[in-house]
Amino acid sequence: MYCQNDSEAEMSFSVDVLAKIAIELQTGIGHQDRFQRLISTLRHVLDCDASALLRYEGRQFIPLAIDGLAKDVLGRRFTLEGHPRLETIARAGDVVRFPADSDLPDPYDGLISGQESLKGHACIGRPLVAGPN
Repeated sequence: MYCQNDSEAEMSFSVDVLAKIAIELQTGIGHQDRFQRLISTLRHVLDCDASALLRYEGRQFIPLAIDGLAKDVLGRRFTLEGHPRLETIARAGDVVRFPADSDLPDPYDGLISGQESLKGHACIGRPLVAGPN
């Protein structure tokens, strides 16, 4: 999960927010809609400019759902080696936060809807792991 925010606002989850997310994920909908609802809800809760859910497969990240990013991001692939922020997040065991002045390039520079010229923004990410591997 990846969320971009150009402000330094504190981001926290309340019990009510977590309950809302859990309820959203249990509705009788398909995976794609479920992923989209998750990303949209998290973007709203965290008050960020964009969010994305990526799957790691074959040494690359494949977007499963996006919110606030250009639609063509869904067709892109992001290699581990080519995106140091994503690599840092993937290797972390918890939430990773990059400040707005981070020297690491952002995989979504120029791809935030309505803010195509935005460069150098704060973002957070967290690896979500399913299964034993």
